[in-house]
Amino acid sequence: CKTPDVQENSRWPRVSKFTLSASAATVAELVTFPLDLTKTRLQIQGEGGSQQHGGNVQPPKYRGMLSTALGIVREEGPLKLWQGVTPAIYRHIVYSGGRMLAYEQLRESVLGRSEDGVFPVWKAVIGSMISGALGQFIASPTDLVKVQMQMEGRRRLEGKPPRVHGVYHAFTKIVAEGGIRGLWAGWVPNVQRAALVNLGDLMTYDTVKHFLLRNTSIPDNSICHGLASICSGLVAAIMGTPADVVKTRVMNQPRDSNGRGLLYKSSTDCLVQSVRKEGFFSLYKGFLPTWFRMAPWSLTFWLTFEQMRRAMGISSF
Repeated sequence: CKTPDVQENSRWPRVSKFTLSASAATVAELVTFPLDLTKTRLQIQGEGGSQQHGGNVQPPKYRGMLSTALGIVREEGPLKLWQGVTPAIYRHIVYSGGRMLAYEQLRESVLGRSEDGVFPVWKAVIGSMISGALGQFIASPTDLVKVQMQMEGRRRLEGKPPRVHGVYHAFTKIVAEGGIRGLWAGWVPNVQRAALVNLGDLMTYDTVKHFLLRNTSIPDNSICHGLASICSGLVAAIMGTPADVVKTRVMNQPRDSNGRGLLYKSSTDCLVQSVRKEGFFSLYKGFLPTWFRMAPWSLTFWLTFEQMRRAMGISSF
């Protein structure tokens, strides 16, 4: 027998839940996007292909999150901190809308709660990884465009010609060079990262939130949502940063006329090369900006999402 909350949620059209998730993700993306740009610049600059220019090895341009952000503002202008935000929003409309809807459907209908209304941790692990992987696979083309647009400011400063001039041009250029399949370049590390990040984000938030509600006197309010989101942001950053580094490098590498990468043969090859040339902790390049972004992103998203659900008359997540 379903609980009242489950019955109430099941009556709500899926498109409404998708819209609420996408809207909350858009707010969170706008607030925290400069940190994502900072993280991407830090992760890319260690590549062999990026450090060699004209036969000379260039030292890393940026040595920390604050230095990177200030350098972008000083050399490119403050608005460049939001370069690539349009495809990022497109991505989250598809990705976050899809993953949240899929997880809730898995939790309420497919995997199901226990008789006492608890969603077991092992089911939360499965549900969060499946929903994250599915949402990211669908949204992978927009992620590819986002990463390429984020790097355009740096290419101009290095005296290199721009590769793309906007979202539409980026999509058409990728299709022209690599076909439709080119839009899913790097989808394997993309999906791997999304599964790990969602394992940290969705599973942690859902589990911590309901643990607090069952075992403490904290009510189902913004304090509870905030505490759960802080935990989810930290775990998501720990789980997802290595896959994020690999994903970013694979997606940003130059490609031949057939769309094949010139630096890495696969995500595994990128992983091995990064560890061999730069050490294990190269996989955690940009961890602090990743965490510093995921923490406010998670906090903004979950608080906005829960308040939107309450305003629309849908029970708490």
